Amino acid sequence: EVIQVNLDTKTNSYLPEQCAFASRVKALLAERGLDNPKAHVVTFGCQQNVSDSERIKGMLILCGYSLTEEIAEADFILFNTCAVRGHAEDRVYGNVGATKKLKQNNGNLMVAVCGCMAQQQSVADKFYKSYPYVDIVFGTQQHHRLPEFIYRRMTGKRVYELTLDNADIVENVPVSRDGTLKGWLPIMYGCNNFCTYCIVPYV
Repeated sequence: EVIQVNLDTKTNSYLPEQCAFASRVKALLAERGLDNPKAHVVTFGCQQNVSDSERIKGMLILCGYSLTEEIAEADFILFNTCAVRGHAEDRVYGNVGATKKLKQNNGNLMVAVCGCMAQQQSVADKFYKSYPYVDIVFGTQQHHRLPEFIYRRMTGKRVYELTLDNADIVENVPVSRDGTLKGWLPIMYGCNNFCTYCIVPYV
């Protein structure tokens, strides 16, 4: 069971412009006859990605989506990716590739890719150029802008948003927890120690 919490934007300081975009997305979904649009989030990698996905789910609910564990019934699929292990990257490409057929069967389906893989310029370019059915590509520093990206895609062209500069950390993003007994709380974002065995600071 998916537990949805912290979705009342009146009691926190989540960015007002993103709340406005979320309201516009919800209205557009209703205009297009999607009475109960569903979203599916696939998470690869570390606990930080799990935490990010909880916030992504919260923003999707804010936009009017309900969450589903069944990828085949989703109207919005997001892959939150990891760049630490090659096997995980291969799985991402395979999973994203499988959405091509789903998109042929569902004209309303949107597919998004974010996370550490998408933060790498070459990988983001590959997703955008070689996977034309991927609607939204964005890096790790842009999660909080998801409502804006969905609205932009619904009203225009595909979204490619990759910022390489350090960005502000946005607090009070709506969160949807997967249970009542635990929640992922980041204590740091990234690392700049450049240990010889670690890819993280290079990403």
